[in-house]
Amino acid sequence: MTRSIRIHKFFLGLAAVFAVSGLKAQETEIQYLSGKGYQDTKEWEFKISGGRNSEEWSTISVPSVWEQEGFGKYQYGIKFYGKPFPEGIADEVGEYKYTFDVPKDWENKLVRIVFDGSMTDTEVRVNGRSAGDRHQGAFYRFKYDITDLLKYGKQNLLEVTVSKESSNASVNLAERRADYWNFGGIFRPVFLEAFPAKFIDRTAIDAQANGQFRAEVFLGHASSQDMKVVAKVIDKGGKPVGKPIEQSITKGGDKVILESTFQGVDLWTAETPNLYHIQFSLYDGDKLVHQIDDRFGFRSIELKASDGIYINGQRVLMKGVNKHSFWPESGRTLNKELNYADAKLIKEMNMNAVRLSHYPSDPEFLDACDELGLYVLHELGGWHGHYDEAIGIKLVEELVTRDVNHPSVIFWDNGNEGGWNTELDDEFAKWDPQNRPVLHPQQLLSGVETMHYRSYGETEEYFRGDYIFMPTEFLHGLYDGGHGAGLFDYWEMMRQHPRSGGGFLWVFADEGIARTDQDGRIDNQGNYGADGIVGPHHEKEGSFFTIKEVWSPVMVMHEDQLASDFDGVFKVENRYDFTNLKACTFEWSLAEFYDPQVGQSGHKVIQSGELNGPDVAPHGEGKITISLPSNWKEADVLYLTAKNPEGEALWTWHFTWGQSKQYLQAGAGTVELEENEVSYVVSSEDLQVTFSKENGQISTIKEGGKDITFTGGPRFVAARRGDRTLDGTVDPEFEKGMDRIYKELDLEQELRMINAEKKDGNVIVKASYFGPLEEVVWTIQPGGLLQLDYTYAYSGVVELMGVSFDYPEEKVKGIRWLGEGPYRSWQNRIHGTTLDIWGNDYNDPIPGESFTYPEFKGYFHDWHWAEFETEEGKIYMANDQQDNYLGVYTPRDGRDALLYTLPQTGIAVFDVIPGVRNKVNATDLVGPSSQPKHVSGSKSRRVYFKFKAN
Repeated sequence: MTRSIRIHKFFLGLAAVFAVSGLKAQETEIQYLSGKGYQDTKEWEFKISGGRNSEEWSTISVPSVWEQEGFGKYQYGIKFYGKPFPEGIADEVGEYKYTFDVPKDWENKLVRIVFDGSMTDTEVRVNGRSAGDRHQGAFYRFKYDITDLLKYGKQNLLEVTVSKESSNASVNLAERRADYWNFGGIFRPVFLEAFPAKFIDRTAIDAQANGQFRAEVFLGHASSQDMKVVAKVIDKGGKPVGKPIEQSITKGGDKVILESTFQGVDLWTAETPNLYHIQFSLYDGDKLVHQIDDRFGFRSIELKASDGIYINGQRVLMKGVNKHSFWPESGRTLNKELNYADAKLIKEMNMNAVRLSHYPSDPEFLDACDELGLYVLHELGGWHGHYDEAIGIKLVEELVTRDVNHPSVIFWDNGNEGGWNTELDDEFAKWDPQNRPVLHPQQLLSGVETMHYRSYGETEEYFRGDYIFMPTEFLHGLYDGGHGAGLFDYWEMMRQHPRSGGGFLWVFADEGIARTDQDGRIDNQGNYGADGIVGPHHEKEGSFFTIKEVWSPVMVMHEDQLASDFDGVFKVENRYDFTNLKACTFEWSLAEFYDPQVGQSGHKVIQSGELNGPDVAPHGEGKITISLPSNWKEADVLYLTAKNPEGEALWTWHFTWGQSKQYLQAGAGTVELEENEVSYVVSSEDLQVTFSKENGQISTIKEGGKDITFTGGPRFVAARRGDRTLDGTVDPEFEKGMDRIYKELDLEQELRMINAEKKDGNVIVKASYFGPLEEVVWTIQPGGLLQLDYTYAYSGVVELMGVSFDYPEEKVKGIRWLGEGPYRSWQNRIHGTTLDIWGNDYNDPIPGESFTYPEFKGYFHDWHWAEFETEEGKIYMANDQQDNYLGVYTPRDGRDALLYTLPQTGIAVFDVIPGVRNKVNATDLVGPSSQPKHVSGSKSRRVYFKFKAN
């Protein structure tokens, strides 16, 4: 059964606009032989030569990668750098068969079969006859004219042979010896397109920001006498723009150029993705013989030497990410919903750009970039190897002609990291009338240096070069490392430098495949595919929100602490390139936080309001004024949210005003003190605490006669990287890998004196020490409240420092806390959290193998109180000071320990926490916020505790 659809979708109201002169247009007819993508497939007959379920005919869903359908062999593109595959190369061959009918009325049409993507060598036969030469290259749309091979009004047989390995070694080097999963199969849709005898084959549009319009219209035949093309441009409201453009075609010609100038057009940018619809009509005399429809945007691209990237005359910075086409259950086979979801998540992080590493995406993803607004670096396949010239010329043509009219595409990438063939650099312009710049990712070309993974210091050096510097990969993620860690430092450098083009993070999502041979286990090939900002199913990691805050196009520039005479005025920066802040809105709310014992997350809003954004031009500064009530300081927090013109939240800032609030309170009753040879035993209501005279630490806690095994503290903890010397420098002579191991400092600590006394209705237990922990004072108050005051002194270089307590991790069930969350922080990733009451259930995922976020364990910034729910009861802690961290056990690295191995610290209060490295650069190379701390002198802190047994 056939179904006629237009190649590109219409804007609302176009049908009425284009119904002219009572003429019925002949449109291109489409008949899908496969489904349209993941979860929309058709069953074809199938047999595979090797691996699982081989050598027998069965059926397979099309489109799909055959590994996810239970066939063949899984293989990652590289096993070990520079080493061959120890188990041999997966080189299965798949044979497909499918029968289909063709309408009788197609007999006088030209019919093509179209493959949107097939891995990797593809041979096509229709009714036993070859459709054409074998196609090589997996990620490209290719077509065959099968007009003379079909039986019209009858059943036809399609046979397709797909070889996972190409017979062309350069194709394998470019596509299959790469740092991503190799798959096999027809993974994108297959369809027929039927054209009238005289038809428009394709178009290539160049629409500039000044309204100049040029379209190259290619015919699928030689022109006869009195033929012409008429083009009509329609805006998003369905109204005609300007006059129709008309051009006669020279007899015997197969191409015509349409030119015009339009006034007052709305320009396309990533912030203002204004699209226009265009209908091209082919006339033979007065007869309308064919119509096609497309979309485009008016916009200009200019590279100014040693300056920057200009869109429509405005310098812009790329806030971008690299992206693969991938979904765990379907491999490279996606659908419209998944492609749009990817683009929406990228936009949600306040990004404006995406690089299609390391191959062309589905066309639907580019549709999403056009509509939602993302600048695109569109990439020819290649990782470290490249196509030979003969095959590369064909693939460049297929890449550009498919996607030339997408306004989102602003660069063509010729390969990646040495995977470029310089002989192909000039091929892109042959098919692109816009003559978009061509880049070599990781090399200088077109005046743009794109070198990857430079350290912070090296990046400073690159900015001294006589070129635009725009790294197409920087901050290489791995598990919870990279991306957000150090991004603030890098971005402040990038956005302030006059020769910056911005940059692209590596990478959007973990490439973890759901193994059909292992009960659906997500396999990231160890650490190879675990580099994403989001997990395989787009689980948001902590860096997602760091990026969102750092790259917010609206910034509220104010200290987190408001002065007592604060007048409601905030300074704001407009970091948009094209949007005035008056198109944005701001929402504010005053809120109160619940006490710990209430057992509720979130906050209670007591007053709120909304205001329009000020008249601040792009890249300008201004002010907003909130009309706060006179009693505003009775609240606990002020939230301020900036929203974009679409009403979506860009970021929410929180502000407090130095109010000191004691969240854990003493109660009624008496406090008793008992002493024996080895301990002081203090009782307050149902609580009994035993302090060891040997070390001054808590040895036992009972509440209501039941044990709560919170012991062993406070214990001073300090650590630094294993390759770091006493003065903080890195010793290259240290054993390899020690930059990933944080060693606890072996510091002598000895109890000098301990005593206890009753005073003012309390019991005070005081311990003094030789060593960094100088003094500990416990004040046990009525109602079971414990107040801990401690002082320690250390001078030197540290990357972790504070005091810790022991509690069995296996007994912890969850935590609720008031602090910045819900994600943990690192010293170089403080951005991306918000002050509120958060709740996390206990989890201990293995990075790269399980994907539960937020992680339970880690370091949490600006905490005020915490409630640990355990099998034994509840442990309450409160802190009335700022700028310290709650340590919740020890963050877990992946099995390979490539990021960090940290001391086991239980429940802790830290003044210094470590930064986190990324896959490429250790912490000392990631910028100022990643450096170790040089501390000196003494530090005094106060913490409160309460305990409640089950």
